[in-house]
Amino acid sequence: MSRSEGTTDRAIVVLPSHAAKRLTARGVAANSVVRKAMAEGMVVIGLGTTNAYVAEELLGGPIDPGSFCAGYIGRGLSVVPPERMGRGITLVAGQPASLDPEQVRERLKPGDVLIKGANALDPHGICGVLLGSRTGGTVGAYHPAALATGAETVVPISLAKSVHTPIAQLARAMGAGRLAHAHGIPVGMYPLVGTPLTEREALETLYGVRVQHVASGGVGHGTGAVTLLLEGAPQDVAQAFDALTALAAEQEIPWDDNG
Repeated sequence: MSRSEGTTDRAIVVLPSHAAKRLTARGVAANSVVRKAMAEGMVVIGLGTTNAYVAEELLGGPIDPGSFCAGYIGRGLSVVPPERMGRGITLVAGQPASLDPEQVRERLKPGDVLIKGANALDPHGICGVLLGSRTGGTVGAYHPAALATGAETVVPISLAKSVHTPIAQLARAMGAGRLAHAHGIPVGMYPLVGTPLTEREALETLYGVRVQHVASGGVGHGTGAVTLLLEGAPQDVAQAFDALTALAAEQEIPWDDNG
């Protein structure tokens, strides 16, 4: 007996951290606001391990995630040494442009896009960035200017980074001067107002499936993984499932946490 035209299929997938980053990056590249800015405006890609994948998708070439990063969570809260730290990338009409941060801030306008990753996503859709720099670090370099000018901020972030406490509450509680102890450097929390783009939005855009967040974390290959439930038309679910299966099987980019 043939299946009815309105049949809905479901699938469950486990995405290791690197696969979730790649999927999210592809969702950013397919986002209509980002595509328009790539064609007609300016796209600023801030430092971050997920943004390394975004840069690869937008530029079509490899990026070293170990240098395309400022702060990270490894054995503790850490900062990439200055000699290893790279620079963000600015694209004008889709092409790399040699602009310093001040020039970028002066040129930002509505329709341009700042792409900045984050460490936490709260229930209200506000993202949080762990902040060790007194001058605002990589987020402080561009985000206030984006808010001031009306440029868009797109935040690639995994559902695995979901937190239950509102970011505003965490920001008030944290800060280097309030911490008596810290695994690594003491930090504050910066509320990053923008448009979160998670695995959910990426899969909806790329494959037209609905997504529910099932679980986070795992062991071994699944450390930092996100588990998702997909739902939609059989052909859409099958296409998404096959694509995610291939992503999950890809080699993880090695990460040096030796400081």
